[in-house]
Amino acid sequence: MKIMCVDDEPLMLQMLEMAVREAKPDADIESFDEPEDLLDAAKESGCDVAFLDIHMSGMTGVELAKELKAVNPKMNIIFVTGFSEYAGDAMRLRASGYIMKPVTKEAVEEELSELRFPIIPKENALLKVQCFGNFDVFTPDGKPVHFERSKSKEIFAYLVHRHGSSCTTKEIAAALFEDEPYDNKQQSYMQILFSAMMRSLRKVGAENAVNKSYNSISVNVDALDCDYYRFAELDAGAVNAYANEYMSQYYWADFMFNDF
Repeated sequence: MKIMCVDDEPLMLQMLEMAVREAKPDADIESFDEPEDLLDAAKESGCDVAFLDIHMSGMTGVELAKELKAVNPKMNIIFVTGFSEYAGDAMRLRASGYIMKPVTKEAVEEELSELRFPIIPKENALLKVQCFGNFDVFTPDGKPVHFERSKSKEIFAYLVHRHGSSCTTKEIAAALFEDEPYDNKQQSYMQILFSAMMRSLRKVGAENAVNKSYNSISVNVDALDCDYYRFAELDAGAVNAYANEYMSQYYWADFMFNDF
């Protein structure tokens, strides 16, 4: 989870950062004494939760929140202030929370436990998946996953592309082998490819990245840390990484952001 804090009063900023670190010690936390600096950082590297002092000189917290929502509508904004009359502004901006000063660990914990846009943890993902540029798959520590058959890797790519939607064997075959008839020979070949794909995933402890039932298969989106899925969530890092190339090695791969 990436958290950013801003307050133009050094002591208040120090207290805010301390409370956030105590409440969420494993988070990536950055602090700023200028709202413009936080805005630039959020545009560059993304932000899951922003703690904003409302009453700042220059750009106010409310004005900053409007700018941040333009960067990512699903960013969680938590206002921090000593003035209760700003609560109406917070609600109109659909803020995630509102904390009165002095900020405490307990108040931060309460707000983080009830975020308007819950953060799906990716640190426990079974696989890291790269869709921008060439499609590739890695273990959580960054080692490439070896697929014993290139078509098995392409099947996994297609499942990722479908973003958790269930597919039949025939649907996948139609995508991979567009002009070939779906006969008994091809059905048998598809079963060989599925088995090879699952062996490759099993070798790296990631067989649960795929859901299987009778003649239906899908990817388990919660098991993947995927740049394509992060883009759909308007993660700034993923948006910046997209350079108009998506699964470049596969002719069937069309970027489907508008379908989310």
